Amino acid sequence: MTETLVDLSRLQFAVTALYHFLFVPLTLGLSIMLVIMESVYVITKQQIYHDMTRFWGKLFGINFALGVTTGITMEFQFGTNWAYYSHYVGDIFGAPLAIEGMMAFFLESTFIGLFFFGWERLSRIKHLMVTMLMAIGSNLSALWILIANGWMQDPVGAHFNYRTMRMELSSFWEIVFNPTAQAKFVHTVSAGYVTAACFVLGISSWYLLRGRDIAFARRSFRIAAAFGFAAALSVIVLGDESGYTVSESQQTKMAAIEAIWDTEPAPAGLTVFALPDQTARTNHYQLQIPYLMGLIGTRSTTKEIPGINQIVAKNRARIVDGQEAVIALEALRKAPDDPALRAAFEQHEANLGFGLLLKKYVADVREATPAIIDQAAWSTIPRVAPLFWGFRAMVGLGMSFLLLFSAALFCSLKNTFAQQKWLLRWALCWIPMPWLACELGWFVAEYGRQPWTIYGLLPTHLSTSQLSVGAVAGSLAGFVLFYTVLLVVELFLMIKYARLGPSSLGTGRYHHESQTRSTITEGAR
Repeated sequence: MTETLVDLSRLQFAVTALYHFLFVPLTLGLSIMLVIMESVYVITKQQIYHDMTRFWGKLFGINFALGVTTGITMEFQFGTNWAYYSHYVGDIFGAPLAIEGMMAFFLESTFIGLFFFGWERLSRIKHLMVTMLMAIGSNLSALWILIANGWMQDPVGAHFNYRTMRMELSSFWEIVFNPTAQAKFVHTVSAGYVTAACFVLGISSWYLLRGRDIAFARRSFRIAAAFGFAAALSVIVLGDESGYTVSESQQTKMAAIEAIWDTEPAPAGLTVFALPDQTARTNHYQLQIPYLMGLIGTRSTTKEIPGINQIVAKNRARIVDGQEAVIALEALRKAPDDPALRAAFEQHEANLGFGLLLKKYVADVREATPAIIDQAAWSTIPRVAPLFWGFRAMVGLGMSFLLLFSAALFCSLKNTFAQQKWLLRWALCWIPMPWLACELGWFVAEYGRQPWTIYGLLPTHLSTSQLSVGAVAGSLAGFVLFYTVLLVVELFLMIKYARLGPSSLGTGRYHHESQTRSTITEGAR
């Protein structure tokens, strides 16, 4: 397997995933906000909340349609570009993906149809129930995707079968309730809620700055401010929990994110600023807050966070032990009923994945020299600088959302937000920032797992299909072109209908419609 093929396959999946994830957060968040708006309509029977639900639902529908289009192709890539991965872990990984497919295409898609076409056919209560089920379907769809991804980060509930050369399911419920998966789910959906709240807040602020559809914009702003404040707090709290699970299950990722080169006495300090140097294996111009990282990362004052150098030494020992596992497995495949060979394999089986890392450098792991073993050990550490700064940019944006929604909620409670031009401009300018934060979070999670597709079990370089470099490069170019067209379509439609605002509903009650009526009246005179 050539390194170029592996890199292109990784790049293709990264590009399609990052494109797809531009649509996902807004779908998750807007679905919940639609429930809130329609609930207020059902309770108060005020027509304006009915119009709000329909207008923001229109933008939700555009985003949902393009999100589905970009998401369908991703699952097929497991069979086309990652065939050995699919063979190796298909028994486990396929189950949550199959359930997600049923959620997305049967539950979510059914109720989104009823949401748009059921306004005149269903009572208020029944339509609200449809909207709730649509939101539940959207969020459950994300749950099963993140259960699958959580298993890639922290593989539990599975075992290796040496006869079939595959991982097989041991406990479905252990996979479902995997702490890593659950932490990723709540953190990811909360980020989606922040995205939707920023979207509604920013567009409502634009209406207020232009002095149009004031009553509509004020109510949308208030709901977005309250919902966004709760969501921003949730992102920070649940992000801390997600970080804690990383420190427990992926110590390599944690050490790289925090640029911890050597284990420090507990509790470790939090590095606020540094210039990580992977060649010299140190940080330059480091600024730390004492004790904070240890308290956040371990929830204790006595537990240490392992440094990169110590992790590499530990991984080197695991690679040496895994080398014996690979040798024993190759012998066992020739004589699968030999009890002595089975016992020898089981003695080293826990480190089989680490032994497989050597396959990147030598076809026969027996030929691995100490220098190659050292190279394999250091390959278990991803590039530190991108993770270090990517994580800090994400956290900084998270804090900015909390500040924005705190100010918006405070001014909403005082009923002064419409006069605060600085706040409205801030909200308008900040519309794209949640997407940037979400993309950074996805990058940190996925890039930080390298060199593994399944952490500690299956190296990335062994996971790809037997394809030509040209085939993968061609499909990558095609995906980039196609997805870029879809993104342009999304932006065009979203901007078009956001500019039209609630006038796009054709009720005759809003800005552009009243302007048209005035023009017609003046022309008649």
